[in-house]
Parts: sequence; C-alpha cells; structure tokens
Amino acid sequence: MENPGSSIIAAFGVGNGVNFSQLATDLAEASFGFRREQLETRNEALEARISAASLLRSSLTNLASSLGDRIRTGDVASKAQIGNSAVAEVISLPGTSPEGTYSLEVSQLAREQLLISPSFANAEDPVGEGTLRVRFGNVDGAAFAEDAASTPLEITIEASDTLETLAGKIASASGGALDAYVAQGTSGAQLVIKGSEGAANGFVIEGESSAASPTATPGDLSYLSWQPATDTGQLRQTSQDALFSLDTVPMSSSSNTVTGLPEGMTLELTGTNTGAPTQISFSNDTSAISSVMRDFVSALNEIATVLNESAAAQGGELGSDSGARELKRDLARLTTEIVMPGAQDGEPQTLSDIGLSFTAEGTFTFDDDRLNSALSDSPDGVSAMFTTGPFGLFATIDNLARSNTTIGDPGSLGGSVTRYEDQIERNEDRLERIAEQQERLRERLSTNLFAAERTVASSQSTLSFLQAQADANQSR
Repeated sequence: MENPGSSIIAAFGVGNGVNFSQLATDLAEASFGFRREQLETRNEALEARISAASLLRSSLTNLASSLGDRIRTGDVASKAQIGNSAVAEVISLPGTSPEGTYSLEVSQLAREQLLISPSFANAEDPVGEGTLRVRFGNVDGAAFAEDAASTPLEITIEASDTLETLAGKIASASGGALDAYVAQGTSGAQLVIKGSEGAANGFVIEGESSAASPTATPGDLSYLSWQPATDTGQLRQTSQDALFSLDTVPMSSSSNTVTGLPEGMTLELTGTNTGAPTQISFSNDTSAISSVMRDFVSALNEIATVLNESAAAQGGELGSDSGARELKRDLARLTTEIVMPGAQDGEPQTLSDIGLSFTAEGTFTFDDDRLNSALSDSPDGVSAMFTTGPFGLFATIDNLARSNTTIGDPGSLGGSVTRYEDQIERNEDRLERIAEQQERLRERLSTNLFAAERTVASSQSTLSFLQAQADANQSR
C-alpha cells in the first residue's frame, strides 16, 4: 500500500518523483527472495520424490493384494472335487486353502415339518377370533417334546381374519421360522405350514377360541389345533436332522448346510449314499498357474520400470533415495530367494525354479517351459507355492510389499515418504518466518525512506528559496 505522506508531498510538487513505498517493497523482496526461491525449489523436488515413492508403494501393495485375491478365490484357488456329486456340494470359505481327502457317507437328509390344516370352503372364510399358539420341539410319532430354548408364538386372531390373512400373520410372526400359505385343492382351501430343517424345529398348533363354547368346526379357531397324538392325516412330513459320517466319524446337523468342518469347508447335502461312501479331495488348478505367472511378471515389470526410471542416478527423483536402493536390492534377489524352505528333494524352492529370471537391465522374464517342467516333475510342489500360507509366491510378495512400504522403517520407501514430508513441513515453517521477516523489513524501510523523502523535500524547498533570493539580489 502506498505511503499516504508520499502522495501528499508529490501532490505539492516538492517530491523527487521516486516511489519510496515500492522501493521499500522491492528492497525487502531482494533481501529475502533468493532464500524463499531456494526453499520453494527444494519443496518442489521433495514433492516429486514423494510422488515417485508413493507410486511405488501403492504399486507394491496393489500387486500383493491382487495376487492374494487371485490365489484365494481366483483360478488357482484350491478347488474341491467329490466322487458322487449327487450326494453333496463342497464349498471352501474365502481365504482358505483346503487340502487332503475325506470320505463322506450321508444316511439321512435334514428336512422340515409339513402340516396341512383341515379344509375350508375357500381362502376368504373367517377362521374365528382368539389366540393361535405355536410351540416348537421334537415330534416323534404321537409324542411331542417341547424345546425349552424356543419361544412359543402367540398370534392374536381378529374376528375379521380369514384363512388367507392368518397365513400372512403366521409367516410374519415367526420371523422366517415358519412358512405358511393357502392351497386351493380338491378338498377345498387348506392352510399349508412348513417349518425349518432340523428335528428340534417341529411344532404343534393350539387354537384358543374366544367363543364361549368352542365347536372345533370351520369358523372356530380351535378347528386349526393340531397335536401329533390326535393327528388324522394333517402331518405330511416330520422334521429331522441330517445324519452323515465324515471319515467314518458319525455327525449330525439340523440343516443340510453343514459348517464347522475341517479345512473351513462347507457341505451342501443333496442326497444319500448309505453303504457307498464318496471321496472329497482338494487340489489347485495347475493349468492356471502359467497364466498367473505371466500376469504376475507383467505387473512386476511395471514396478521395475518405474523404479529404474525414478531411481536413475541422473535425473531420477529417487536417485539418491535409500528406500529405492533397498527395493532394487530386494527385486534383484527375488528370483533366488528360498520361498519354500520345507521343500523336499526335487521340489521347487525358489521362483527361479518355476521360470522367473532377473535381467541385467533390472526387469524380469518368465520361462513357460521351465514352469511346465517343474509341474511335470513335482505338481504338488509347484501347487504348494500358490497358496496363502506362510511360504510361497504370495507370502514372499506380501512380505516384500510390507517391508518396503512401512513408515516406521527409515530405510524403506515408506520411511522415505515420511522423511520428505517432514522436510517439507520444516521448509514451510522457514517460508513463514521469511515472509514475516520480509514484511518487517519492508515496513522499516518504508518508514525510513519516507522520512528521507521528507528531508529531501524540505532541502529542495530551502534550496529553491535561497536560489530565488540570490536571483533577486543579482537583479538589483
């Protein structure tokens, strides 16, 4: 902002024409501009280093993550095979790699209770006012053993309720434990009620009529009551557990979906095979390993290319970065590092054994023939490298990504990013102090120059007066 005193002096024609306010600004800028430009240039270089290191970090993390997903759930994931597919479907939980073989013999499938009500003329017939109670437990012949852990349903039935609306109330009140609908058959409209799978999920129906004298006829709620001891054909199917043996060990399940089994596998039981056990086995799809390796090498070379460019001694953003140098060393020894320390004689131990090579240019190549030879000689040994266990391809790349991206290690890329960010923060603090110092100098110069301007203006006025006096004396 221009000094107002300077403007006044200039207006009276006594100034020397110099803008002292701008002069003060220019002098202050000249005093601190070089230091500020140096710091700003350093920050630009640091930002470029952070960008390059962050790109490498994210690329490593993405490679490890993608490889893990491919091995856990992709085309090389361990897949189940069962000799008799009519007996069960075998499902592996995501993130597990089941191994081994198991025998399975299913003698009984789980099923639900199926109950049909006595007939009504049609679905819109009233069922009678009162309370419909459903109790759960085990129905065995004419006996019923209530399950104390299951809360009975208490359903209020209004005078306006029909067979159709009653079906909806049962399904809603049970929260999915019961399914109910009205079937219009040759005998009239009948309420169909299905329970859940499992022996303990049987049920009885108690219709408590509000009528003074229940008649147990259509239109009176007691007509819908059912007990196994008085069954007259309404019970069409009893509930039961699934019974099976896994490796000859007898087991049971209230559902045909069986969980909690070894290796994290789940069985969907679909049929029985009493007396004829079937085999369950797990294996990797070795035919897909070649495809995984080609994709892996392609992604690895993208990282290597970025690293070689950014860590170049001349012009590379990370040319002197310790984290980039460490990553270079890690990649150079990747192919010869033992990734399967427990491998037997003749089984692959290194990634080089399955076709991965490191070139003098700092990139990778893949030999498909060498992989095929290893698969031919030791298919199980190669497959073992493509699991999510503590050893193998994924564990090696995951460890490489973690060790090179952790922010707590000053020798890693993560440590480099932290170090550069700290340097930028310190430079920003210096720039703030420089701006404050520059402003104080500008204010001081502005004040001093304005004072000098007034002195010069006063001297010029005196000189003009004296000159006028001298001119007057000469003319006399």
